[in-house]
Amino acid sequence: MTLAVKAPAHASSLRSRVLPAWPVASLLAFYPLWWALGLGVLVFAVLAVPMLVLLLRRRAAGRLLRLPPGFGWWVLFLVAVVVGIAVLGADPPGTVAGHASGRLTGAGYKLIMYASATVLLLYAGNLTESELPKRRLVRLLGWLFVVTVAGGLLGMVAGTFEFTSPVELMLPGHIRSNGFVQSLVHPYAAQIMDLVGGEKPRPAAPWGYTNTWGNNFCLLAGWLVVAAWRSRKPGAKLGAILCLAVSIVPAVVSLNRGLWIGIGVLVVYVAARYVLAGRVWILGAVTVAAALLALALTATPLGTVVGARLDNGKSNGVRSFLVDRALDGFLGSPVIGYGGTRNTLGGRNSITVGESAGCERCGNFTVGGNGQLWQLLFAHGAAGTAGYLGFFGYGLWRFRRDRSAIGVAGSAAIVTSFSAMLWYNSLVTPLAFMVLAFALLWRNSLEGDDPTCAR
Repeated sequence: MTLAVKAPAHASSLRSRVLPAWPVASLLAFYPLWWALGLGVLVFAVLAVPMLVLLLRRRAAGRLLRLPPGFGWWVLFLVAVVVGIAVLGADPPGTVAGHASGRLTGAGYKLIMYASATVLLLYAGNLTESELPKRRLVRLLGWLFVVTVAGGLLGMVAGTFEFTSPVELMLPGHIRSNGFVQSLVHPYAAQIMDLVGGEKPRPAAPWGYTNTWGNNFCLLAGWLVVAAWRSRKPGAKLGAILCLAVSIVPAVVSLNRGLWIGIGVLVVYVAARYVLAGRVWILGAVTVAAALLALALTATPLGTVVGARLDNGKSNGVRSFLVDRALDGFLGSPVIGYGGTRNTLGGRNSITVGESAGCERCGNFTVGGNGQLWQLLFAHGAAGTAGYLGFFGYGLWRFRRDRSAIGVAGSAAIVTSFSAMLWYNSLVTPLAFMVLAFALLWRNSLEGDDPTCAR
């Protein structure tokens, strides 16, 4: 006869109070696997479900949930996103007419992903040092920079590499063939584009788009440095230096001017923080790194690639056109925007020019698709823009005195994201890495930096 032994009530309550690390750790550690399976960015929404359940269970067990500083700003942004759904049926001047029902899928997707990022922020910020040490979270983010570099190299040497993912295979044919669905579930190494004469691959794996690849490159680079310099493993620093050196090649070949600017912003900001802290040695390190970079560009074909890209600004006119359309839309609905993006009537030279099979980039451009700032203004108006910028801006101000390695790297990631807002959109992975940087800054202010590691 078997007797069932009931666990003490206090043991069950204790388990409910503990947040396991696996939802965040598996999200980051296994992202290449999620990408290969066809989950990609969808995994953020999938894992947000157990995160939310665990947070609610902890709250029900009597443990209060912490809210990040300035969270009211973020709530304002989310409210603006929800309210904007009511105006999806509006057709701003100069855009393709449509119905709210046809735009609901895109707006709903963005709302789900913003909600998932919110859950990730709260979950990562409420984890304690015993549940998920900050050191481990930093290592996971540094690992994703290595993954980014590896994906960039794959895009260089095998630009046409792609495959049908398991998730893609499970979808009905009419859904699988949809372009938006393809961008979510179909893994590929690079985007093939003609920017400097002839079609060439631009690294994208595992982030889906070249611009997202470049955005994440800047957001994650600092965490590799922090992880390596805090590691007790022999060879960690040398490995990080080699990874950063190798990363120059796909960064240049990507032809991504926004990435190049982002790296400059990142280096200048970190150097300024260290100089203000009295560590002027950073100026020497930056000078040496700049000299080595200049030598590499001069002595290799990489310099020719950079020169060719700077001489061919094919996207400049389109970006300027879309900025004008976004600002016009903002003036037309300044408080809550239009709830989502719209497509332009024609192109920048004529309303009769549109997208076609032979010229996919000739017209019908997406207003708000050329940068997070322009999307915020057009889609979510002053309320959404103020909430979004207010939250991250307040975080920078609140944690400005944190001179630890985490403090500098976290704030540098947010500053870099601000510069990237002029040409990159944030959903999904860049925003996820922004909120994780915020969570690390937040936890650092509560728990303090690890005293066993050099700052």
